[in-house]
Amino acid sequence: MARPSKNTLPKPLPEGFTLADSEKRLWRLGKVIGQGGFGLIYLASQDVNSAVAEYTDFVIKVEYQENGPLFSELKFYQRAAKVESIQCWKKSRKLSFLGIPAYYGSGVTEHNGLRYRFMAMERLGSDLQKVCECNGGQMKWATVLQIGQRLLDVLEFIHDNEYVHADIKAANLMLGYTDPEKVYLADYGLAYRYCPGGIHKEYTENPKKGHNGTMEYTSLDAHLGVAPSRRGDLQVLGFCMLHWLCGTLPWDGMLTNPAQVQEAKDKLMDNLPRSVQQLSASGAATDEVATLLLYVKSLGYQKRPDYQMLRGLLGSGVQGRLDFSKPHGCQAAGALKDPLPRGKKGRTARGTYKPKAMALKEEELTRNTKPIPSQYLRGPPINRPEASVTATVRRSPRARSEPTEVDEEDYESEDDEEEKTISIAACHLRGPPIGPRPEQTPARTLNTGRWEDVWYHCKKSQTVSTAQRHAGFHDPPYGWGRDQGLEWEEPWPGAPGEEPSIKRTSRPIWRNMFVYCTVFTTLFFVLVCVEALR
Repeated sequence: MARPSKNTLPKPLPEGFTLADSEKRLWRLGKVIGQGGFGLIYLASQDVNSAVAEYTDFVIKVEYQENGPLFSELKFYQRAAKVESIQCWKKSRKLSFLGIPAYYGSGVTEHNGLRYRFMAMERLGSDLQKVCECNGGQMKWATVLQIGQRLLDVLEFIHDNEYVHADIKAANLMLGYTDPEKVYLADYGLAYRYCPGGIHKEYTENPKKGHNGTMEYTSLDAHLGVAPSRRGDLQVLGFCMLHWLCGTLPWDGMLTNPAQVQEAKDKLMDNLPRSVQQLSASGAATDEVATLLLYVKSLGYQKRPDYQMLRGLLGSGVQGRLDFSKPHGCQAAGALKDPLPRGKKGRTARGTYKPKAMALKEEELTRNTKPIPSQYLRGPPINRPEASVTATVRRSPRARSEPTEVDEEDYESEDDEEEKTISIAACHLRGPPIGPRPEQTPARTLNTGRWEDVWYHCKKSQTVSTAQRHAGFHDPPYGWGRDQGLEWEEPWPGAPGEEPSIKRTSRPIWRNMFVYCTVFTTLFFVLVCVEALR
């Protein structure tokens, strides 16, 4: 029989077919209850002598052996998500629940000349995508934050076990089969081992692997072909939460063009938090998501996220059971706002609503990845008041007149606000040079004159500035440089990496000789005159 092609759905196995996993446990297949991208999902039972009941607690995922996603998922469960490991983690974190499906076994079987790989797992209920579709694409504010908080527990566990999920979305979030209050992160077919043996993968862009994942939520790193990382998982989670709150994303109309989607995501991240707050005009409060994405923007590729801080951000003031009912009107943090315009049939007129331009009241986050030097700012300096480490964003859309909060280090004090800053080349400054230190021998003080210091700090310029002329220095003689065999005094006593100040140590040799000759000649003529008078 011809070998089946990869990445295709397998031919169904007959109901009642018996499988033996790697631990020699027997499983009986029931009917097919679902399918994924490349596999089928069967009801299953460990009682091989009876038909599989409708209320069984087990399912089995089946794919062709040649397919890769199920193999990747098996490796994740075998390495990072064993039942014993999950129990120990829950105990250490004092958690009553962790949303990772239980794994019971796996193996390989053959039927009609075709080889299959299978995996026995805990049975789960409906996925969150169906819930969103029933609610017109949106969920309540409190429900979204509660789901995000529970997913942070899952992500912390898998990240600390050297894996990232890399494909978070509503279709991969499953509710419990017997308890809808439990939310599971399923489908680890794209799970990636980002830190094998404790060594993090390096940041390397690969255009050939760009735009991998679900286009709506793919991280910016994935768009560039960079290997998945912890910050990528958090960014994908932020995009998902934004979609669940607003029912749409700014790039929904361009999903067939990955480059345009990437550009739209870049624009969203570059204009945070205003870009996310403007989406709250649809009636959903997006302040927490804006803060989450700002934190992700400041996070390094290899840096471990602060999960506890993020849980506090999403969990503040949110309690109670999950509410999957349809949002009433346009809900924002428990308060109603103006509803969206409706279509003829009472459904949301998506793609036609254009919110009025308004100045949103906000408190800019002070966690800037690239602070702006004070000399490049036009406005007056602004002092930052004492505030907590984690900045928050107000939810009120009213106009704001207060100045934006910024770091004191990025701006000058109010006492200097009237002074105009002018950029001066390093060679014309009398203090230490500004900017990166040149790759030269550490500067020292010459005991033979001033020219060598001036020459070194002016980068061997053939002229001396006007300020230096007024200080008593003139153009150096031809050929003056470090190759004159001059002697040095002790090394610069400052801290490592600190530039020495330019200071005058002694007069040049030729000027000293000129003074000596002048004095000697004057004394000689005085003596001659005295003798003549006698």
